[in-house]
Amino acid sequence: MSVSTLIAAAGERLTPTERRIAEAVLDEPTLLAFGTVSELAERVGTSRPSIVRFATKLGFEGYADLQRHIRSGLSQQLSRPTERIRHPESSPSGARASLEDALASVFEALGGDRVVPLAAPLARARNVWILTGETSRAGAHALRSGLSMVRPRVHLVEEHSSGRELSGAGKEDAAVVFDFARYRRHAVTAARALAEVGVRIVAVTDGPLSPLASLTDTWCEIRVPATGPFDSSVPAVAAAELLVAQVATQLQDVARNRIDRTEALWEATGTFLG
Repeated sequence: MSVSTLIAAAGERLTPTERRIAEAVLDEPTLLAFGTVSELAERVGTSRPSIVRFATKLGFEGYADLQRHIRSGLSQQLSRPTERIRHPESSPSGARASLEDALASVFEALGGDRVVPLAAPLARARNVWILTGETSRAGAHALRSGLSMVRPRVHLVEEHSSGRELSGAGKEDAAVVFDFARYRRHAVTAARALAEVGVRIVAVTDGPLSPLASLTDTWCEIRVPATGPFDSSVPAVAAAELLVAQVATQLQDVARNRIDRTEALWEATGTFLG
C-alpha cells in the first residue's frame, strides 16, 4: 500500500503536526526514504517523537519500519542511476543510515549458524564458479580472493568467456551468484544453465521474487541501498567475507595448510616490502 493511501486512511486521526509531516512526506518522499528522523523533524519544525508517533499512527512499528516500506515502494521508480541522480539522498547521514540498515540485513541473513548451509557447498565442491551482475561485482571479487586463499579451483566467470569456462561444470561443483534488481541477464541465464547440469547454486540476492531464488533453496536475502546514483557494493562485500570465514572454518586444516603454503611462497618470492 502506498504511503499516500496510508495517510488518507489515517487522515481524520492526524493531529495538525502530523498533517504537516504528511504534507512534507507527500511533497518529497525521498526525504522519508533516505533521511533520518532528525532531518525530517527539522524539515517540518517538530520533534523526533512526533515523527515516530506519525509512523505508528500509519500502522508501523516505528520510523525505521515506515522507512523500509517507503524504500520498497521507491525501488522500482529509482532503480536506474539516471533517476537516482535526480533524487539524491538528503545528506551523508542518510547514506550512513541506509548502509547501516543494509549491513544489518547481511548479518540477519548470514549471522550465526545461518551462514553454515550457504557455505557448506563451497567447502565441499570440486570447483566453485562465481557469477555476478555489475552492482555486485565487488562482492564477487572479494569472494574469489578470499576463497582462493583457503581452497583451490575457484573461478570468477567473466561474461565474454562464460561458455568456454563453464563447459566443464558438473554435479560435483557449486556456483555462487551475486545479483540484485535489475538482475543481469548473463548472471541469471548462466546460473540457470549450471542448475540444469546439477551444479549446486548458492544465491546472494534481494528477495524471494528474484529470478535466482527460484533456482535453489540455498539463497539469502540482503538489502542493497543506493549511495548516490549507484547501488552500494558494501553489502555484497560483507556477505562475501562472512561466507569466506565460514568456509575456512569448515575446511579447518585444509584451509590452514593452503594459507601457510601461500605465505611461504610470498616470502620466498619477496612479494611484500615488509
